[in-house]
Amino acid sequence: MMPKATSKKQQMAAGAALSAKRGERGKSSLKGASKSMYESMSKEELKRMAGTKRKNKPTKK
Repeated sequence: MMPKATSKKQQMAAGAALSAKRGERGKSSLKGASKSMYESMSKEELKRMAGTKRKNKPTKK
């Protein structure tokens, strides 16, 4: 089972990593969590995590 984001920050980091995987932004622009997600997760995993709804999620966990 692929992960779902548990916070808004996690969802946003996954979105940044996904856009870098797609080539829409530079890999060098990533920092912290988004950089490690880029290196360790597949495009499909990132897509699922980035697609998580943000409503009723805490800002950070």
